[in-house]
Amino acid sequence: MTAETAATMRAMAVAADLDLPRYLLAGEIQCLLDYVPDLRQRLLLETLWNTGGRINEVLALTPADFHLHGHQAFVVLRTLKQRQRGRGRPVRGERISRAVALPDPHYQRRVREFIATFGLRQHERFWPLSSDNTPRNWISAAITRAADDNVTFPVDPITCHTFRHSFAMHLLLHGVPLKVIQAYLGHSRVSSTEIYTRIFTLDLNWLGSVRFSQ
Repeated sequence: MTAETAATMRAMAVAADLDLPRYLLAGEIQCLLDYVPDLRQRLLLETLWNTGGRINEVLALTPADFHLHGHQAFVVLRTLKQRQRGRGRPVRGERISRAVALPDPHYQRRVREFIATFGLRQHERFWPLSSDNTPRNWISAAITRAADDNVTFPVDPITCHTFRHSFAMHLLLHGVPLKVIQAYLGHSRVSSTEIYTRIFTLDLNWLGSVRFSQ
């Protein structure tokens, strides 16, 4: 699917009120990243885009979580899930991890270069931030710089979660199976992932030569 077709389908989905998650296309993500000059800030946003991780998962990453050697590069994301053990019982945290493939060699190289440039130890966090408000401010600053050049984006507001939605749609538009996307996103129910497929109700290519008249 071309970028033009994908953009047209997104506009149609908005017009049809399909209640799709708001997302950016690859070219739009790249445009936004071009307005993030700081290496540490840019790598964080690139990591959100390349992994589909939640902001708390990405902020917890260390070099030890990246496996960049060989042909099967991947990163391990860990989430603190809160599970209710029964009425009246206290909530207990449970560490759940998942692996996300990293097929982009350019992103892999930037991660390696970042680790070498900043001399990160294996278990040292890439972004030792105390609040996820900081990345939100980075995104806002990038949008402001873009606006100064009269560059705007079709999604407002753009948040950390926008990158997660964009990751999911990027994979879906490239034919990645829904179950794989579900695993990458860490959804316990496939119904949570299926929401992204609503856009395909507007894609006439799925209908092929189907006709309803003779």
